[in-house]
Order: sequence, then C-alpha cells, then structure tokens
Amino acid sequence: MKKIQRLLLISCVLFCAGCGEYNAAIKYGDAEYKYEVAKTCYARGQYARAQDLFNDLLIATKGTGYADECLFLMAMSAYMNGDMETAASAFRKYYQTYPRGIYAEDSRYYAGRSLYESVPDPRLDQSMTKQAINELQTFLDYYPYTRLKSKTEEMIRRLQDLLVEKELRSAQLYYDLGPYVLNSLQGGSNYEACIVTAENALRDYPYAAPARREMFMLLMLRSRYHLARQSVEEKRLERFRETIDEYYGFANEFPESSHMKEAQEYLWKSQKALEGHPVDED
Repeated sequence: MKKIQRLLLISCVLFCAGCGEYNAAIKYGDAEYKYEVAKTCYARGQYARAQDLFNDLLIATKGTGYADECLFLMAMSAYMNGDMETAASAFRKYYQTYPRGIYAEDSRYYAGRSLYESVPDPRLDQSMTKQAINELQTFLDYYPYTRLKSKTEEMIRRLQDLLVEKELRSAQLYYDLGPYVLNSLQGGSNYEACIVTAENALRDYPYAAPARREMFMLLMLRSRYHLARQSVEEKRLERFRETIDEYYGFANEFPESSHMKEAQEYLWKSQKALEGHPVDED
C-alpha cells in the first residue's frame, strides 16, 4: 500500500512539475526554452500541450536549424492529439517546404494517414476518401521501396473498398426505388440508373471484392429483367435478350452463387417472354 502511495506521489510531483514548465514556457520562455519544453511534453505524451508550444514556435524558429523539426513535431503532436485536419495540413506543409528534409518521407506518409483516419461513413460524401487515396498513392510514387509500403497499400485497399461500398449502396437504392420514381429528365427509370451505376462501378473498381462484384452483377440482372417487363412493346424483346445475356455473364463468373436459383428464374421468364408467353407480375 505504501509503495502504491509513493508511486502516486511521484506521479503527482512530475505532473505538477510538467505543468509548471509548460506555463512558464507559454508566459515567459524564449524560443529555445519553449522548444525544449515542447519536446519534453511530446515525450511525456502530453500532445495537446506539445502542439500548442510547437505551433507558437513556427514563426520564431523560421530560418533556424531546427525549424523543420519543429514543424514536423507540431504535425505529429496534432496527429497524436487526434486533430487530423491540422495534422494533414502541417504534414503537407512540411514536405512542400522541405522536400528533401529528414522527415519528408514520414510527412508524406502521415499526411495520407491523417486523411485516412478522417474518412466518413460510406453513406456520406467520399471526397475525403479520394483525397486520402491520392495522398497515399503519391507517397508510394515518391517512395516505392519505403518500409511503410505494406501499411500504405492496406490503407489504400480499405479506402477503395469504401468507394465501392458507396456505389453499391447507390445501385441498391435505385433498384429499391424501382419503377415508382422517374430518375431522368429523359424519362429513364430507376432500374436504368441502377444498371448504369453498377456498370460504372465494375469498370472503375476492377479490384472490388468478389462478394461486391457478385452483388453489382445481380442488381444488374434484376434491373434488366424488371426494366424489360415494364417496357413498351417495341423495346420489350430487346431488353429480355439483354436480360438473358446478363444472366450468362453472372452465371459464368459466379456459378456457385447462392443467388443462382433467383438468377435462373429471370432466365426462364425471359426465355418465355421471347417465345410470346405472358410474363407473370412479381
């Protein structure tokens, strides 16, 4: 018990000492003293204080031998403090100001990683995700043999998966809306919008996981069938043929799909329609 109390007392003394150093540096310290206190705060994990001190030093240290380190440590303090927007901006400023600096490689990596940590839910706008991918890919272009290559590639894959998920949600939404709401000034239906969205996603994201590719192709098959079924007479037969073609594309790529029974139903009904039989309402 006495040992625990002693450790707590020591921690309290160190904390108070740290507070005193920080307050003195903020109020009275010159640049050199403030810089040493900032590094001490960073080493202790007091990242908010370190960020404040390093930020105050950015102008004071300009042109000195430790200006680049001050900027990098300010960026790292912001990153460790969870201030990703400030961190990304500061890391970019570092590698733009010091392209050959000792921290240039790490700054390019953490600029991308800061954006990676900030990406939104797939249901929201994915502009930040695209920025993060671009930043991380640029890092790999500059440092193709970096020690951080595998981590960077994994982040890029996860970000790309978010973009695929966003498109899949959009395609699913169009399909779910079905024929009830016209979605084009030219009179196109939501089924057509679903097909276009899925086709574009498969083209733009060839690396999409097999499960997501399967869902895109299944949505296209479903949409082609329902689009054909609701079409005017002069377009019905052509669109049922397109549905049959879509089925074979799906069956060839995913012959073991758990949705195969459903897919075969679309095939059978489309063939019947081409033979002149009426199509049952679903």
